[in-house]
Amino acid sequence: MPEAATTEFWKDIKPVPNSFKPGVLPEVYMKDPANSDRRYFVPVSETVYSRPIWISPQRNMWADVLMSEKAGLVNRHYHPHHIFAFTLSGKWGYLEHDWTATKGDFVYETPGESHTLVCYESDEPMKVFFVVTGPLAWLDEEGNAVAMYDVHDYIAAARAHYASNGIGADYVDTLFR
Repeated sequence: MPEAATTEFWKDIKPVPNSFKPGVLPEVYMKDPANSDRRYFVPVSETVYSRPIWISPQRNMWADVLMSEKAGLVNRHYHPHHIFAFTLSGKWGYLEHDWTATKGDFVYETPGESHTLVCYESDEPMKVFFVVTGPLAWLDEEGNAVAMYDVHDYIAAARAHYASNGIGADYVDTLFR
């Protein structure tokens, strides 16, 4: 039950009865995942971490908060599908573009794009909410694909990380929708 309304014009409206159809999983609600316990952030590289907040194995998609506490580098990659990003704090960008994203900035990444994600030194850690549709192809210096990374790799990395730090590998299952 949400907070009780006091003066809001809608205070007397009743909730929809039986709001979930049979077999529907409940929503995912997390209190401030971008600032949650550091153990929930899974290493992506030596300098960048990902906090999974929603995963769809069937759609090969995930939503996360990507975070770097100092200058960071994810890697060079290519994605054949679109990606959405909303910057929560810090500074980041792609070496291949002429912009630097800061707090409040939105980025839509078109399908068929290759780039190198970097995080800048900043007064605040770089935190970006991403919605990723996989797979991603990791690229070498010349832009050639050297490995693939999809939702199943993301799940495996999160399971291993959570198994090693006391959260438990099965925590990842609570994020599946």
